[in-house]
Amino acid sequence: MRGPVAPPQIPLSISRAETFRDLVRDSVERLERRWPQLAEVDFLVLDVPDALEDTVPLGRAVSAVKGAPAQVVVYRRPVEIRSKNRDERALLVHEVVVEQVAELLGLAPESVDPRYGQD
Repeated sequence: MRGPVAPPQIPLSISRAETFRDLVRDSVERLERRWPQLAEVDFLVLDVPDALEDTVPLGRAVSAVKGAPAQVVVYRRPVEIRSKNRDERALLVHEVVVEQVAELLGLAPESVDPRYGQD
């Protein structure tokens, strides 16, 4: 029901996909404070990986090529399946983002985020 608590410009509910994108966005914003060059990287959320592999990846890093920026992809469904609640999901999303950024930058995840693996 619309009213002062739920004005017309605010959705009454947020989908799981939107909530997940918000988790990725929060993680990226946290890292961009330390690594401003991440503003040049495209961060994407896809439901599942395109190709089947022996193991299901949670994310992927793609280096920049002529005319296309570097990309970090986080796969929503595999991450959701491996997390029991929102807090676990937020932690796992951040770990995936850190790992993929580390791969792009050629660094250890602990160098990208000193709190990596401590939660």
